[in-house]
Amino acid sequence: MFKCYNRPMLQLLKKNLFLFLIFFFAKDSFAEENPYVFIDNNAQEMVQVLTLEADLFKTDRSLYEQKIKDIFEPMIDFRRVAASVMGKKYYLLASKSERSEFVIIFKDSLLDTYAETLAQWGDSTITTEFPYNKTEIYAKNVEVKQVLDTGSSKYPISYKLRKNEEGWKIVNIIINGVNLGLTFRNQFQALAVTHDENINLTLQNWVSDAGDAGIS
Repeated sequence: MFKCYNRPMLQLLKKNLFLFLIFFFAKDSFAEENPYVFIDNNAQEMVQVLTLEADLFKTDRSLYEQKIKDIFEPMIDFRRVAASVMGKKYYLLASKSERSEFVIIFKDSLLDTYAETLAQWGDSTITTEFPYNKTEIYAKNVEVKQVLDTGSSKYPISYKLRKNEEGWKIVNIIINGVNLGLTFRNQFQALAVTHDENINLTLQNWVSDAGDAGIS
């Protein structure tokens, strides 16, 4: 049975609905525009997986790690990060197809390593440091700091973000004082030297070893 509202009541309902929609979409838009909210929202979603899906780690580890990857993957500018890992010298030596291939190789290896590492942290909390100076959110390059508390240890995490046409993206991560971007670049250069600067062989033998970067 439908209720019949008078005109003032209908206008009030429409106004409230309009205000709700503005608030709802403005909230999402704010999260997209604010790099601190962007990182914190994804971090808390990650914590939800680590805690609420803990049993899944024992029964179906691959699915558990995939849930972590699904959150983490859209956050990173893999093309920019992969180019930085190769370094200017080897990026210029590589063909266009080799550059594209390394983006895929690096992306897969980094996501695998990151998901596997996070899975082992289990029940953790992540706290984001929000800036006092709100003008920082309008910069093109921003650093967002967090503290990961595993219960037994605390790890400072620093995300370097850059804004592109898709929004905010991570371009580097520093965990417990270890610069992952620099660590991976050193690994790539050492591997390239081992293979006489043959880019194809370097890509075939690439394995991103985040374990040496202090996050395992």
